[in-house]
Amino acid sequence: MRKMSPESLMMSYGFKPSLSEGAIKPPIFQTSTFVFEKAEEGKAFFEQAYGLREKEDGEEPGLIYSRLNNPDLEILENRLCLWDQAEEAAVFESGMGAITTVLLQFLKPGDLIVHSNPIYGGTDHFVKHMLPTFGINVLGFDPHQTREEIHQMIKDSGYADRLKMIYVETPANPTNDLIDLEMCSAIAKEFSIDEKVLVAVDNTYMGPLWQHPLKHGADLVLYSATKYIGGHSDVIAGACLGSKELIAQVKGMRTFLGNMAGPWTGWLLLRSLETLKVRMEQQARNAKSVYDSIVNHPKVKTIHYLGAIEAGTREKEIFDKQYKSAGAMLSIILEGGEEEAFKFLNNLKLIKLAVSLGSTESLAQHPASMTHAGVDPHDRSKYGITDNLVRLSVGVEDAQDLIWDIEQALES
Repeated sequence: MRKMSPESLMMSYGFKPSLSEGAIKPPIFQTSTFVFEKAEEGKAFFEQAYGLREKEDGEEPGLIYSRLNNPDLEILENRLCLWDQAEEAAVFESGMGAITTVLLQFLKPGDLIVHSNPIYGGTDHFVKHMLPTFGINVLGFDPHQTREEIHQMIKDSGYADRLKMIYVETPANPTNDLIDLEMCSAIAKEFSIDEKVLVAVDNTYMGPLWQHPLKHGADLVLYSATKYIGGHSDVIAGACLGSKELIAQVKGMRTFLGNMAGPWTGWLLLRSLETLKVRMEQQARNAKSVYDSIVNHPKVKTIHYLGAIEAGTREKEIFDKQYKSAGAMLSIILEGGEEEAFKFLNNLKLIKLAVSLGSTESLAQHPASMTHAGVDPHDRSKYGITDNLVRLSVGVEDAQDLIWDIEQALES
């Protein structure tokens, strides 16, 4: 039998039409609970769900209750694994639900988490302001720091023996800074003495198509599935992928936090996965066309775009090693400040002024006053989240229409 590509398997993998009256697509299993054939079956299902015994050969987890499992989510989780070649996946009601569940599962009071900078505003707040209230120590590193510098920083922190996780967002939101995942994995191994130090990667900016962190030493991959995976600005969701052992722990925490996605969310994401590749490829082509057309515009100071990284740099080495595409995210640094940035945003006609990214429609926003407004002002300045930075998520519209819209807004 031929080994099919993920984009081919997205139409049918993990679903048996014969179990659903021959339906070609999975129905929406809008139910809270599931009927057991007999009491012994219910007992067996719960033993598996709570890890009271090992699964027997050929035994499949049974359906119990939609907070634990649901057919729409199980099919979705199976299909998500194909892109990242992960063993298991867990889906959540939001990207932040996925991130916070992972952090709460694997960190405890006294532990140390080391994270890259900058990171998404919501993550930044949870890591820097909420984790310390649980007695968890937090240490950030900058995009251009070397392996040796980060290693020494961890040693100097006084918590090196308590390091439990390295958390990375790459490319960084909203600056497109790159982090070397193999470097982070090597650092994690150096500090894995009594137990393994985990590497968790937020791969939202690249979606499941353009970067595969597990291949570069990551243990867990995280997504705001709202973005490229959902891709239509009509669903909020998150996902975490990794080994069977780790995802079993993540799902255990998810069960008790109660933040798993519902069947309607699962069904919408199943629909979206079928067009993921064609959408993302068109978005990447459009982003290159936009970049090429406006990079030399007199009102544009510079553009942070992965397709324009200078040859011979450390960033280019990381890009060539980790990425399959330059993606569809542009960070445009305009001449001027907030006033000019707002004028540009207010005069867009086709591109929508809204937060989020990865959708079929192009979206533009002002990170310093919007998604990253809660980030410490010193950190915003340090990491280039300036008043004249506009983040553009390029959609699937006609490229020339997008270019016209941006150019007329720049002229304003």
